[in-house]
Amino acid sequence: MDALIQTITVYALPVLFGITLHEAAHGYVARMFGDPTAWQAGRISLNPIRHIDPVGTIIVPLVLLFSTKLLGGGGLLFGWAKPVPVDWGRLRRPKRDMLWVALAGPASNLVMAIIWALGLRLLAETGANQGDFWVQMTIAGIQVNLILMALNLVPLPPLDGGRIVFSLLPSRMAWQFSRIEPYGLLILIVLMLTGVLWVVLGPILAFGQLIVGWFL
Repeated sequence: MDALIQTITVYALPVLFGITLHEAAHGYVARMFGDPTAWQAGRISLNPIRHIDPVGTIIVPLVLLFSTKLLGGGGLLFGWAKPVPVDWGRLRRPKRDMLWVALAGPASNLVMAIIWALGLRLLAETGANQGDFWVQMTIAGIQVNLILMALNLVPLPPLDGGRIVFSLLPSRMAWQFSRIEPYGLLILIVLMLTGVLWVVLGPILAFGQLIVGWFL
């Protein structure tokens, strides 16, 4: 139990800010491209309380952490916040601008992973060891944000990767592709349970780790 509590305290801030700032980034970029919906709803904020989803931000990550500790080994730690409202029709060029709005979330996770990496480097230079609480938290921050980045870049609607693919496809193909969206989360769960998801995430995680490695 003590180990579980310690793990929760180590991962709490990285998960909370990784998920909520991801959503705030979507709203901020949407406003830049002409849609003030998230801003009007007060969702372009660094205050995590505005973005917390009780299930996705708290319960699911806790259950996954508990399962990992109980069963041993690694696991996929993820969650979600309340989706930021985006009115795609209010974007200046909806199909093109969707690319940048969707990309903003994963990009924010990569930036946060870099910030955590810089924190880890600073701690290492001060002589902190591997068992130090703050060292463990910075490592967790890197891991959580890289996984969130990679997971959201899976090219499957309604994930950000699916929005990016929609934006890049010719219009007719894009609308056909969008018909997958009602089944997207079910497909994601099947990929996760069969282990195929890790095959998809592998190259994206490797890219993220390469970028982050430049700052360690």
